[in-house]
Amino acid sequence: MTFLPAKVECYDGYRGQQEPRRFDLGRRRIEVVRVLDRWIGPDHRYFKVLGSDGCLYVLRHDERCWSWEVVFFSAPGPAGDEDPLKRGDRGRRKRGGYAD
Repeated sequence: MTFLPAKVECYDGYRGQQEPRRFDLGRRRIEVVRVLDRWIGPDHRYFKVLGSDGCLYVLRHDERCWSWEVVFFSAPGPAGDEDPLKRGDRGRRKRGGYAD
């Protein structure tokens, strides 16, 4: 599976670990508004972030190669629902149809 490479600028966070602050996707620069989650996989570190464009991203960092990739992207909802953190369970399947 191929992911989108990203140029990520970081700062040393808690315990000196790198944490993304902004990243470039092609010619677009996206500021990290908030790191929502972080976890460590077998070969990578992952960061779920809210971008300044209102989108959710999961950034993957390969510490061996010092490379970054975008492995997940979610655009804002319809007009009037621009905050992706307020979308809740909408779209998840429930018995008999979709959640409200």
